[in-house]
Amino acid sequence: MRLPFARKSPPYDPLRPGEPRPGSIPPELLDRIRAIEIKARRLVNDLFLGEYHAVFRGRGIEFDELRPYLPGDDIRSIDWKALARTGTPMIRRYREDRDLTVMFVVDVSASQRAGSHPQTKADLAAEICAVLALAAIRNKDRVGLLLFASKPERFVRPSGGATHVLRVVREILWAHPRTAGTDIGAALEYLTGVQRRRATVFLVSDFLAEVDPRRLRAAARRHDLIAIRVREPIDENLPDAGIVTIRDSETGRPAEVDTSSKEVREAYAAHVAALDRERRLAFGTVGIDEIAVVVGTDYVPALLRFFRRRTVGAA
Repeated sequence: MRLPFARKSPPYDPLRPGEPRPGSIPPELLDRIRAIEIKARRLVNDLFLGEYHAVFRGRGIEFDELRPYLPGDDIRSIDWKALARTGTPMIRRYREDRDLTVMFVVDVSASQRAGSHPQTKADLAAEICAVLALAAIRNKDRVGLLLFASKPERFVRPSGGATHVLRVVREILWAHPRTAGTDIGAALEYLTGVQRRRATVFLVSDFLAEVDPRRLRAAARRHDLIAIRVREPIDENLPDAGIVTIRDSETGRPAEVDTSSKEVREAYAAHVAALDRERRLAFGTVGIDEIAVVVGTDYVPALLRFFRRRTVGAA
């Protein structure tokens, strides 16, 4: 069951292959990007930069090269497979790896722009990604993006720099998916294929769709997965508004629903609660953290709780 209320999308689809992008960003979108950038910079400077650095410190060391064995080298460093292959003793050398790759895997299905609040879930997702991306860039990490609906929609390779952060925000706000529905598993499977190096992955969605446990486990083995659940209050509890005609934001199908019926509202809430129980069980099995934020409320406390929980766990 998806959120039933939808806003009309603009006819232009900037992500459709072969369809040209406009010559310039629409002024209203540019204003939104600038507003998000200003707020994100202030939060990073005042609150999150130190918290981010304390939690995400890089992987430590990674393999660099093989070199011939020299007298005095620790024999425990000998690469026995290379010895068997070449007949020459070789030493595995490592180097310190302080840089992280941070990926944002963001749900841009139609339900992310649906709801009753002036701020959409897509707006809030873009703002939170901007905060985390700016903190990553300040920490000299690289940032990438994968947008998805029922299929992966757009992949932006990891890069650095403040301009790249603005591109991440723009892509989230400007996304118009070519596919209907939501498939989180398909997005994670695509990510494990294109992002071979281990990354810190923020998976952003309302999670009102089931998650394939098999593909979730595969992604969690490769990457450090962190879920950010972005919702509106209406996602979990239908209002008592009488008989209303609603349109599924994913399929476009209309239906009449008697929201004044207590049984209808309870059935809807029970369905969402069941999805949440299954997801929390799946996340707990593979050790995925979850950050829950709600449109129209301050998300800063939820992010700070996550950072501090991670800091304690790493101590």
